[in-house]
Amino acid sequence: MRTTGKITHWNHQKAYGFITPATGAKEVFVHIRAFTNKGHQPAVDQRVTFQMSTDRQGRPCAARVALLGQEPTPRHRRNDKRFYLFGAFGFLAFVCLAVLGGALPFVVLGVYLVASVLSALLYAWDKDSAQRGTWRVKEKTLHMVDVLGGWPGAMAAQQVLRHKSSKEEFRAVFWLTVVVNCAVLAWLFTDSGASVLAALLSP
Repeated sequence: MRTTGKITHWNHQKAYGFITPATGAKEVFVHIRAFTNKGHQPAVDQRVTFQMSTDRQGRPCAARVALLGQEPTPRHRRNDKRFYLFGAFGFLAFVCLAVLGGALPFVVLGVYLVASVLSALLYAWDKDSAQRGTWRVKEKTLHMVDVLGGWPGAMAAQQVLRHKSSKEEFRAVFWLTVVVNCAVLAWLFTDSGASVLAALLSP
């Protein structure tokens, strides 16, 4: 989702400044590298559109900034929203069938459902905080919930909320949590994995 704002501060020497959103929210940091209009020199009072993002320290910043009326064309996605939603809910359906078939205990499905709901709520909270410029949810917290089974909810939230769905560095770690979690789930289908899980659940 793109937001409209105005450049209220700009340091030509250091090539960074701040954008004040039209909504009146807290001003957002912007670097020259975030502008899509290459070769254009930003200046105070220019009206722009941008996407909310975060830097490596988790601080809010502007991304894909463009002069008002010169917005960049949307990035092409090989897989649309429906593909990811189908993957998230399809996975949960698979776990449900495995539980009903006796291959997994019910507690496994419960963990996935609770973690997915928690993850989706954290993504919603983080997006709302980013828009209002308030305290953000740490990325390592999001990844921790995802690797513990919340990734289906996170995948759905990323697409529905359009949050954390284009930040490449975050997405790389997210997919790593998916691989790790699925590997552990696959191990639970083996005799050794089933034995360990049974021992953990036994009174």
